[in-house]
Amino acid sequence: MQSRNRVLDDMSKLMSNAMGVAQGARAEAETAMKSLMERWLAEREFVSREEFEAVRLMAQKVREENEALKARLDALEAAQK
Repeated sequence: MQSRNRVLDDMSKLMSNAMGVAQGARAEAETAMKSLMERWLAEREFVSREEFEAVRLMAQKVREENEALKARLDALEAAQK
């Protein structure tokens, strides 16, 4: 009976060690993938959300000014005819 418990104890320790190794490998793989993704994104020179929103607002303002100027020009052209 004693040898059976020892076998089970050894199997339990072996499984615990295997789980620890698997978790360590997972953490290492996650770190490597995160590093790879950060490097890839940095090389692409993506802009931040704040920068994107600022440029979007500037473009919207320019578009509105352009529409106002076009309306003025159309009114001036109509007045000359």
